[in-house]
Amino acid sequence: MNINELVYLPHPGSHRASVCFVGSGDLLLRAKNAKADGVIEPAQLESYAGNKKEAKNLARQYDFFLADTALMPRIGRILGQYLGPRGKIPQPVPPNAQIENMINRTRSAVRVRSRGSLGVSGLVGDKKLPDAEIADNILAVIEAVKKKLPNGDKNIRTVAVKTTMGKLAKAKVEES
Repeated sequence: MNINELVYLPHPGSHRASVCFVGSGDLLLRAKNAKADGVIEPAQLESYAGNKKEAKNLARQYDFFLADTALMPRIGRILGQYLGPRGKIPQPVPPNAQIENMINRTRSAVRVRSRGSLGVSGLVGDKKLPDAEIADNILAVIEAVKKKLPNGDKNIRTVAVKTTMGKLAKAKVEES
């Protein structure tokens, strides 16, 4: 079973996810004021239609995409083949949404995925976070994965934690 889940961490580390907003009008202005890492207007979106290299660079440049619901079909047509395989399909933003809150919340998110393997992986913290906060983040990821699995926590046998260049630490999950 493939899992591609967005998990909002209770204690984000120093790595801040980059967020790009695709939209127009009032939402675009509010996204700029909320200091979105990137904003794309509809006219600018059309420039990616014939430019494969630029579209791929855009998909690589940002961690998450938010988009005005009215533009979702056009985004799918123009950028879908570049964003889809990377699991970066834009999250729709309704016209009356609190875009500022959505951008800030998305910055604390991490994508947890498994691609045809039995394990899932995701970034849960860094050296600057205390151990208790990293543990809270790990529990948030486990809860999100449990909700996606057909048998919940019965499908989870081991939790492994690893630093970038460190050794793997495993913990067996006790059956309740």
